[in-house]
Amino acid sequence: MKIKIITVGKLKEKYLKEGMAEYQKRLSRFAKLELIEVKDEKTPENASLAENQQIMAIEGERIEAKIGPRDYLVILAIEGQQLPSEQFSKQLAQAMLAGHGTLTFVIGGSLGLTPAIKKRADLLLSFGKLTLPHQLMRLVLIEQIYRAFMIQAGSPYHK
Repeated sequence: MKIKIITVGKLKEKYLKEGMAEYQKRLSRFAKLELIEVKDEKTPENASLAENQQIMAIEGERIEAKIGPRDYLVILAIEGQQLPSEQFSKQLAQAMLAGHGTLTFVIGGSLGLTPAIKKRADLLLSFGKLTLPHQLMRLVLIEQIYRAFMIQAGSPYHK
């Protein structure tokens, strides 16, 4: 099993890097994890709608280049489904049983993702209506992926 987490921009904060490293280590017993950071585009301060759409399109192309044709694709989007951890775990287990060798998760940039890339998703997932920094969302996501595997393993971690 392989898991890819594709994000826009570089992770900079030391404490987040340390948290990511901890969960990457924990996940290693279940899957091979690949963290992919694609370059983010600088957004002008008073960018027009057209400029924002162009930036999203460029970032979207970079993301799409990292997605395999048979990947089970989970896009994090505020309009996505909100699932309890148990249901999220079941979704991932079903994807693996369906023969998807790679689970790919995408966190877009500060402007979000284009409708075209969202359309490709097997699952649009939301962690709620709160606005969280994209950098922090990486840590929240990797912890929830780890939790999903621990639920599947029947571990008390989830309790």
